[in-house]
Amino acid sequence: MTDARSEALPQKPRAWSKGTVLAHLFTVGFIAAWWGYSQIIPAYQLPGPWLVAERIVSFLSDSDELAQLALSLAHVSIAIAAAFVFGCLLAALAHYVPPLRLLIDGRLTPFLNAFSAIGWLFLAMLWFGLDSFTVIFAVTLILIPFTIINVRTGLQELDGELIELGRSLSRSPFRTATKIVIPLLVPYLFAALRNSFGVSWKVVLTAELFGGSGGVGFLLNIARQQFDTETIFAIITFILIFVVFAEFVLFRPIQRQLDRSFGRA
Repeated sequence: MTDARSEALPQKPRAWSKGTVLAHLFTVGFIAAWWGYSQIIPAYQLPGPWLVAERIVSFLSDSDELAQLALSLAHVSIAIAAAFVFGCLLAALAHYVPPLRLLIDGRLTPFLNAFSAIGWLFLAMLWFGLDSFTVIFAVTLILIPFTIINVRTGLQELDGELIELGRSLSRSPFRTATKIVIPLLVPYLFAALRNSFGVSWKVVLTAELFGGSGGVGFLLNIARQQFDTETIFAIITFILIFVVFAEFVLFRPIQRQLDRSFGRA
């Protein structure tokens, strides 16, 4: 009876763990240190949190600057999609076509993984000039290895017995792929997209800064030339908040759902 009544009672909300408290204290301490240091040096070197917050608000209320943000979002989205498609194709070729395995795993993937982002950007600028295609091309080449490595790992860890069972029930390779292989690869595909999203913003800002004709990185370049430190800090802070927000609101809930679905909780 006691157990039944206790189960029927509403559970108390869990108290904050020590790790959560430390994380919040670190955030508050960082902002306090930022504010304190900004009081003793000129604003053109380090604007305070309040000035940066005001600049973020003005940035989000300016239609022209929002258009540049939308352009950066387009660069990120197209580059992630292109890298995902090409990366999945190369990973599948390496897995299902043995003669190509050494070429892709032993040559192409290490080459793409080791080639510097600035190198791709400079080559794209020489080949295509300063435009959006330059940014997308450079970012795509940088993101492709993330997809190849994640998808190749997933293909190597597929349950061979389950695949054989699927082939015994259906002779259609398409049905085997769509009903068994792709569902089993979902955690690895999601990991590739999650990694690519975080990395893409770092690379896009750099690509737009040096080789773009528009986008948030282009605004950073203009602000740098004009010594507009508030705009520089505002854009960097906004991108940081945006990526962290997407991580907590979008990617982590999906990851928890995948962990439950695949028995990793």
